[in-house]
This record gives sequence, structure tokens and C-alpha cells, in this order.
Amino acid sequence: MSVLDDWIDSACAELGIDRAVVDERVVLDLAREVAHQVDRPAAPLTSFLIGVAVGSGLPLAEAAARLSLLASRWGGDSASG
Repeated sequence: MSVLDDWIDSACAELGIDRAVVDERVVLDLAREVAHQVDRPAAPLTSFLIGVAVGSGLPLAEAAARLSLLASRWGGDSASG
């Protein structure tokens, strides 16, 4: 088990989250994409936003896909909306 796995297990236990709902690869891939295509500080904030969305009922895969698409289009005129 890695330090990351240990951290996720402990954080889930502390927050009362079922570890089975955590897909760290999806979250890390999205954070990396946002950091590179948008701005580095956007990565942790995006992780928070996806957590809020998932907590509100949006499936993780759908939320990640939508934000990934947004990040891939980011820049130029798309940055204004």
C-alpha cells in the first residue's frame, strides 16, 4: 500500500466517506489536465468543485468528463464563457 492509499483510507475514515466511491485516478487525471491547460492553482479548486458536484448527486465520471472538456477548450475566447 502506498502513502497515497494510506492517506485516502485515513481521510475517508475521518470524513465518514465510503472508500469504494473514491476513484483517485479520475481525480488526479483531471487535476493534472486542469493544471496544464488552465492554471496550476485551478487544479485543487477543481478537485473541490468536483467533490461538491459529486456530493450533490452528479456521477463522478460525468462531472470529470464535463470539466475535462471545459479544460480542453480553455483559452482564447472560451475563457470568457
